[in-house]
Amino acid sequence: MSHCTPTACLLLIFCAATAFAADAATSARIAQIEPASPALLARGATFYVRIEYSTDEAVQLWARPYRAGTEVRAAASNGSSSHSGSGSALGWFELTEPGTVDEIRIRAGGGKPYREWEVAQQRVDLHWTPNPPTQTARPAWVDALAAAEQAQIREQMEQRASEPVSAGEVVLFSGFMLAAFALLIAGLAIPFWSVWKWRGGWRLAAGVPAALVGFVVLRIVVDTARDPTSHNLWPFEVLQSGALALGAIGVMKLLRRRLGAESAEPPARSRAR
Repeated sequence: MSHCTPTACLLLIFCAATAFAADAATSARIAQIEPASPALLARGATFYVRIEYSTDEAVQLWARPYRAGTEVRAAASNGSSSHSGSGSALGWFELTEPGTVDEIRIRAGGGKPYREWEVAQQRVDLHWTPNPPTQTARPAWVDALAAAEQAQIREQMEQRASEPVSAGEVVLFSGFMLAAFALLIAGLAIPFWSVWKWRGGWRLAAGVPAALVGFVVLRIVVDTARDPTSHNLWPFEVLQSGALALGAIGVMKLLRRRLGAESAEPPARSRAR
């Protein structure tokens, strides 16, 4: 049997008490559901939950479906703004395929460092059928909470947009953009250099990653010319395609060395003559 030192035991007790206090600072209960359980829901129908909460820190709240103690993965659920103090929040979910749900669990997320934990549960009897969806009016409380949620999300986005940008964020963003630009140049230059330098099948192979990066860049240019908002995350697309291209060229170069293809080729200047 292992024993912990007094210092280690005190540290474990402190960590457990801190985690318990953090989770206990947020409480929630399921105050209302729509439709009432038990219920049969058509394909694509949404199940709504009114969550009453009380929290000492800003958290997000989600309603998630469970079956036999396991979360139902074939489901979509609500996004969430940041909630603090006490009030009501709207949760919802819908199954993307026929199935059953026997429990609702409310999950909270927030804090520094970020964590997620469950704050409420309720047993239900819900069945999603393959029947086509039907038009049904939502209860007034759902519309009211949905409108309040959207207004809160807009307010929080405007508040974040109006906050001054720190020097560290400027440096981080500038470094990221420089890395994306450098990776774009390398992802284009190195494959094309390999196409010019290599011969035979290796030249054709090097053309594949070069074509990949060229296609991604061309698609971004064409799509943004039509709709400027179509590629808001274009640096990530460039980073992904550039990294794939450089990785492919790196693997090819290692194979060429292993197979002795590099030493067997004459210099590019000699071939030009």
